[in-house]
Amino acid sequence: MSLIKEFKEFAVKGNVVDLAVAVIIGGAFGKIVTSFVNDIVMPPIGMALGGVDFKDLALVLRDAYISEGGEEMAPVLLSYGNFIQNVVDFTIIAFVIFMAIRALNNMKKKKEEAPAAPPAPPKSEVLLEEIRDLLKKKD
Repeated sequence: MSLIKEFKEFAVKGNVVDLAVAVIIGGAFGKIVTSFVNDIVMPPIGMALGGVDFKDLALVLRDAYISEGGEEMAPVLLSYGNFIQNVVDFTIIAFVIFMAIRALNNMKKKKEEAPAAPPAPPKSEVLLEEIRDLLKKKD
């Protein structure tokens, strides 16, 4: 029975919900970055390199052929263009995550560096200050 209770506490704490939200947002962000790389970053780079479409870059390991049974076999390709695009995707995602974590760490540092309010003086000290002020008024 305690295992179920512990699981409920874990799930209610928000850890599971936070993780689910992070996974969903991460997946959506990954799609955005992939589109950004495929549709915005790589075409100008391809044009600069003489009209190269990175999706088409591949090394043919074996040409297409017709098998003994008369079936057409697809070529065997080493698609390094897709690999290049995935490396660019990864680099952008890693940089954005780095910047986000860096911003969070800076915010934590600022919170830690912020001076705490001075502690309230003890009641006896406050009472002595009031007595001092009253004595000054009499003079």
